[in-house]
Amino acid sequence: MHEHLTFMSQLLLNRVERGNQRKLKANDCRIDFFSNDYLGFAGDPAFQQLIWENVKRCPAQLTGSTGSRLISGTSRATSETEASIAREHGVESALLFTSGYTANLSLFSSLAQRGDTILVDEYIHRSVHDGCMLSMAQKWKFQHNDLCHLETLLKKAKGKCLVAVESLYSMEGDFAPLKELVSITERYGAALIIDEAHAFGVWGYGLATQHQLQNRVLATVVTYGKAMGLHGAAILTQQLTKDYLVNYAAPFIYTTAPGDLAAVSISLGYDHLKQNTTASACLQEIIKQFRNAALTTKSMAGSPIQVIEHYSLQQLEELQTALAAEGMATYLVKAPSVKAGSERIRVCLHAFNSEREVALLTSIIKHYL
Repeated sequence: MHEHLTFMSQLLLNRVERGNQRKLKANDCRIDFFSNDYLGFAGDPAFQQLIWENVKRCPAQLTGSTGSRLISGTSRATSETEASIAREHGVESALLFTSGYTANLSLFSSLAQRGDTILVDEYIHRSVHDGCMLSMAQKWKFQHNDLCHLETLLKKAKGKCLVAVESLYSMEGDFAPLKELVSITERYGAALIIDEAHAFGVWGYGLATQHQLQNRVLATVVTYGKAMGLHGAAILTQQLTKDYLVNYAAPFIYTTAPGDLAAVSISLGYDHLKQNTTASACLQEIIKQFRNAALTTKSMAGSPIQVIEHYSLQQLEELQTALAAEGMATYLVKAPSVKAGSERIRVCLHAFNSEREVALLTSIIKHYL
């Protein structure tokens, strides 16, 4: 066997022995307590019909863009959608990406250089860490949501300083103190970037917009593959920052642009979101029911992500098996996605989950834990 194949085989065997090998699994029809489809838009027939009617009027949207954004990939539909997104969020500019991962990779790989400092919450998404590695800047982690530790690092930071947080943390189910973060970064002249991937849609256009902070930060990232039930992401920022990214963000420059269907669907998604405000209210009622079961969790009230942790991996595996036996799909998060010893079941709640489903879910969790 070639040495590279031997190397890969050994690493995979190590994961098998530790019980944390990742595998691709086809989606199924079990009760959904694991997807990011918080508002149920991905399976909404009315939303699907809205997109389908648009495709029937313009079937050319179904094919590819034929090139990168700087060559043939910037269509009228894409430009109009970006302008519309900026207006909706009350910012100068928006720049579309194929995913939140690519958006974060573009931001953090290009906005900081060698000699600069990037301060990231210790629980920030992997995409931010990967972007930091490409930037060659110095990266320091601050303790989760710890403003005192952040301030200590801000005092030591060299060069230009970026601070990266998520408004809602995907593996914790808790919120960042956004108002305080904006104040402290402004005081130290640092630039704040907020990832709104799991907050967008659940709270309108996101928590930064809800608190009217979107023009006091360098950029926010919203993604459309979660509450909007689509695919893609946008960086919301000033026109100057957008122009800079178009010129210096390699993940943006050197990739084929998504086709028109992605942009048009996102535009229709905003319309659907505005016309279906009851979905978020339904979601909050489901969250309230789950929280009223008084399960042990550090996740916060109002969050659609509720984490069951502080149990042994064996206990969590037995719980997941019991839930699966009752037709419920949950996600057991193991190392290396989280630190060894901090494994957890991440329960994602949705507007379409019924009271009966939530009651069954919580009763089984209580029985096994």
